[in-house]
Amino acid sequence: MNKVLHSYRPTVGSVTICAVTTLYLLLVTNWTFWTKAFGYLAKDHFAFILFAVGISAMSMAIITAFSAKYVTRIFLIFFIITASAASWFTDQFGVVVDREMIRNAAVSTGAEAGHLLTLRFATHLLMTGLLPSLVVVWVRVAHRPFLAKLGHNSAIIVGCIGIFALAAGSDYRTFAGVGRAHRDILDPLNPFFPISSAVRFIIDATQNAEVTAHPLGVDAHPTGLGPKPRVTVIVAGETARADDFSLGGYGRDTNPELRERGVVYFPNTTSCGTSTAVSIPCMFSVYPRRAYTHRKGLETENVLDVLTHANVSVSWFDNDTGSYHVTDRVAYEFLPSSADPRFCKDGECLDAILLDRMDSWLSTVKGDSVLILHQLGSHGPAYFSRYPNDFRRFVPDCRANDFGACSAQEIKNAYDNSILYTDHIVSQVIDKLKARSSTIAGSVIYLSDHGESLGEHGLYLHGAPYVFAPSQQTHVPFLVWIGDDLQRSGGFDMGCLDRNAALPNSHDNLFHSVLGLMDVSTKVYDPTLDIFAKCRRRGTNLADARWVSMAG
Repeated sequence: MNKVLHSYRPTVGSVTICAVTTLYLLLVTNWTFWTKAFGYLAKDHFAFILFAVGISAMSMAIITAFSAKYVTRIFLIFFIITASAASWFTDQFGVVVDREMIRNAAVSTGAEAGHLLTLRFATHLLMTGLLPSLVVVWVRVAHRPFLAKLGHNSAIIVGCIGIFALAAGSDYRTFAGVGRAHRDILDPLNPFFPISSAVRFIIDATQNAEVTAHPLGVDAHPTGLGPKPRVTVIVAGETARADDFSLGGYGRDTNPELRERGVVYFPNTTSCGTSTAVSIPCMFSVYPRRAYTHRKGLETENVLDVLTHANVSVSWFDNDTGSYHVTDRVAYEFLPSSADPRFCKDGECLDAILLDRMDSWLSTVKGDSVLILHQLGSHGPAYFSRYPNDFRRFVPDCRANDFGACSAQEIKNAYDNSILYTDHIVSQVIDKLKARSSTIAGSVIYLSDHGESLGEHGLYLHGAPYVFAPSQQTHVPFLVWIGDDLQRSGGFDMGCLDRNAALPNSHDNLFHSVLGLMDVSTKVYDPTLDIFAKCRRRGTNLADARWVSMAG
């Protein structure tokens, strides 16, 4: 059989195989790209034809540039496999494989990645990636002598670039207008956009490898000394979207326990990013979303560092994928590594493990303390694995990693069950602080890192570029609870908080609100971003002192 296959191996020119590969990539692995482009140019079919010609020509130019003896097959196979894998996520979930998505993938746990490696994904990769790659290996590729090849390939590349320029210039006004209105038009183009994103990520990672954090808020000191230690627990939510919180008006009762806990819910809160790798370091940083960059987050201390400068004890218990360098200088525990059989299976744990660890932590509290609980929350696509059977209230729920095996309603039910379980977890955190109210003055902040798409606009999961992201990925739940004794001693007016809760808030508020809640004074504190500042009695408000200091 091998001899037969070998004897019938066709011989094709290097430019020919590049042309065939280009055609294959554009037709087979770019369904989302062409669909989106056609939608943006639907009113001008001739412009779409010009666009298709131009993109095809430029793609041919790029691929031909890698046509060199001994390496042509390597690059073609690389392009095919990359396009095949990327097309699965763009076509199935509407995901754009940009730099931040690659950053997320780079820090994903094995268990998290495993939920995406389904049988359908493997079949897709086999049919659209591996089999075409075998064809590339099988055929003979003929190359011209070096100088002749250089001249011939250069002519092809220059000609293709000329066609691209001619096509773009033929209707430049239309393309310029569409480009300004839809800057994401080229984002799904496989494999070029994912490859360029990976290159940008590698460059960033290399440049940021030696970055050290500059001190921030070293003047920080406590101003509100009370009879009991002040303890704030920050629950950093994962993939919870505000649309599915009944506290914000959602039709299903997904927050039955929190509704009874006297929390203040802020219904108009937006996230800093659409992925954990962006939002977690951003929300704990001093920078607002518009000023934040990954490098700034690395080279500047965050609110946890400012708290430690004020001698506040800070600890972080993680049940997700890590803290993204937020905890580089504070106590940190990654709980899934315990593999506690009461909570954990296959490398992931139910969020109840956070409650278990919190119990032992509370018994050690001696002074003002902040604890961060980083949830696994509602991370998809395996929503069903985020909650125990006792919380399967909305059924039938999707019990598979592969959304293709479930109906839209089953996916929605599973997601809502995960929100219901988060409601229970946060309520239990509140109850644990209440139970120790004789020895500590407790408060809780819950804030999700980003939201989630559940099929709206054809999108699933999260990680869309922020400028194009739907509200489902950026509108996040945010709530606070303050114990009765802290309300009195700290002068917190809960009625005032309720009346102002509907005002716009964002991740920008977390840094300054935590400092305000803990009464930590520092020059980097901004009372205008502290959600509590306007709702405290005069004389008990850190903001009062800050404004007086600024006026002086």
